[in-house]
Amino acid sequence: MTSNLATKLREGTKKSHSMAENVGFVKCFLKGVVEKTSYRKLVANLYFVYSAMEEEMERHRDHPILSKVYFPQLNRKSSLEQDLQFYFGANWREQVAPSPAGQAYVQRIREVSNTAPELLVAHSYTRYLGDLSGGQILKKIAVQAMNLTDGEGTAFYEFQDIADEKAFKASYRQAMDTLPVDEAKADEIVGEANAAFGMNMKMFNELEGNLIKAIGQMLFNTLTRRRTRGSTELATAD
Repeated sequence: MTSNLATKLREGTKKSHSMAENVGFVKCFLKGVVEKTSYRKLVANLYFVYSAMEEEMERHRDHPILSKVYFPQLNRKSSLEQDLQFYFGANWREQVAPSPAGQAYVQRIREVSNTAPELLVAHSYTRYLGDLSGGQILKKIAVQAMNLTDGEGTAFYEFQDIADEKAFKASYRQAMDTLPVDEAKADEIVGEANAAFGMNMKMFNELEGNLIKAIGQMLFNTLTRRRTRGSTELATAD
């Protein structure tokens, strides 16, 4: 049985994908406006999301459907741990916790794993294909925007165990297109993928307020410095 699931997912999530790209936090990121405090909160949330997803995929590695799209070389938990140590320090585990949206995302992953594990295909597709497709662009933006040294704080974007990302994506999609699922189940997976996009958007929306506040503070500090400098120049002239 062939489902053409990769094609259905691509077509069936176009609207959600576009909506996610137009969330304020993401639009700012793509324009190079990235603030470290907000970004490290995103990294923390992603750590809990990927930890849950990878634990559940491992648990179901022999599942008749999930086994065909189980690729441990995609795992991000270890790379996110490296990034969290960079942003929070050696005791990062004591400092990070999922936000409400992040916790809801984790709970949904655990729920589908226990009740309909084949829906984990949707969560893997939503996160990993996006990471592989835009990871290097996002890494470059993050490095420039936060003045990072290349290789520090961006391990998340590096797939060390995948030599050719384009070829791997083609293999991944081919595997999905041959999954033994019927039309009804394929529709369920597409629906779950749209829900996953929604959960990602909620995490981004939480960060948007933090980003706006941080940008406002930076602008205030800049204006204050300019005023102080102006006052000093006037006093010197007098």
